[in-house]
Amino acid sequence: MTQLLVAGVDEVGRGPLAGPVITAAVILDSRHIIDKLDDSKRLSKKKRQLLDQEIRAHALSFSIGRAEVHEIDQLNILQATMLAMQRAVAGLDKIPGKILVDGNRLPQFPCEAEAIIGGDGLVPEISAASIIAKVYRDNLMAELHQQYPLYGFDSNKGYPTRKHREALIKYGVTPCHRQSFAPVRNAMNPA
Repeated sequence: MTQLLVAGVDEVGRGPLAGPVITAAVILDSRHIIDKLDDSKRLSKKKRQLLDQEIRAHALSFSIGRAEVHEIDQLNILQATMLAMQRAVAGLDKIPGKILVDGNRLPQFPCEAEAIIGGDGLVPEISAASIIAKVYRDNLMAELHQQYPLYGFDSNKGYPTRKHREALIKYGVTPCHRQSFAPVRNAMNPA
């Protein structure tokens, strides 16, 4: 009898003012237990990076999904996140029999799925997805920082810190900013 493959799915980057929303889908290998998986927000940067490498090396399958800034502005952040989750699952090279998603909402998936509030700290597959997505997005924001150093993306990851909001007003909006988000909109059209 074949084992039911379970994919964990999580997102990172719903709240920032800049950059894409990133999701990951991970199917773990039951023959290779990865210790110390947890919600990526509860892990140190170093621990996340080590786990990211281990997950990538030993998972049966993993995939990154993303929704770009223009899609976020066009659809809204929730719908863009759902689209990115669908893309992550579609990118898996193994077909899951069940999908477990962190949170309280599910997009349409091609198989049974369940939303689990706090799943990133409870379900190893979701924890793994949370780590893969976070490390990927943090690296992406570090790259955007090279292009737009005035906004502090290397430290704020696009979130609306005071420095980031002040930079928006002082230097204006970049192509990687989400124009549908109020602080960005307000910086574009000062009262």
